[in-house]
Amino acid sequence: MLRFLFLLTFLLLAACDSAPKLNTGSVAPAFTTIYMDGTAARFPEDFRGKPVVIRFWADWCRFCEGEMKAIEQVYQRRREQGLQILAVNAGQDKATIAAFMQKIGATYPALLDEGSAITRTYGVVGLPTTYFVGADGLIKAKVVGESDALTFEKLAVELLNAAR
Repeated sequence: MLRFLFLLTFLLLAACDSAPKLNTGSVAPAFTTIYMDGTAARFPEDFRGKPVVIRFWADWCRFCEGEMKAIEQVYQRRREQGLQILAVNAGQDKATIAAFMQKIGATYPALLDEGSAITRTYGVVGLPTTYFVGADGLIKAKVVGESDALTFEKLAVELLNAAR
């Protein structure tokens, strides 16, 4: 039932004309939330001058698990170069998020968005959705739906190279 409610929420947001239309060149909206350890996460304040990948997901999303495992591999290869990934969970609680991240072995940070406020601010209408944000705070690329590891890495490398 909970999954149905999330799906219904996303479909209603998709039909709403007032949903933000964030695309390449848009300023990535600021937000404040918490990491799984309870510390504050402030975007863009904590990431000024750094490229950041903002990923929206949920454990019930059938495309998220495989893609998030692939993202972990890219993260491990590119984090020394400065790759920052923020996995914003759309509407689930801390225990659910922690269990899922542990299950898939993801080490990049997961952020809480229990009320889906950040998800709405970004105009997310389907999961997964990923924004590649440049060091200048502008959205450089957006992927709605599942992405393969090669596409994700290509976009991440372009983001890192542009920041140099």
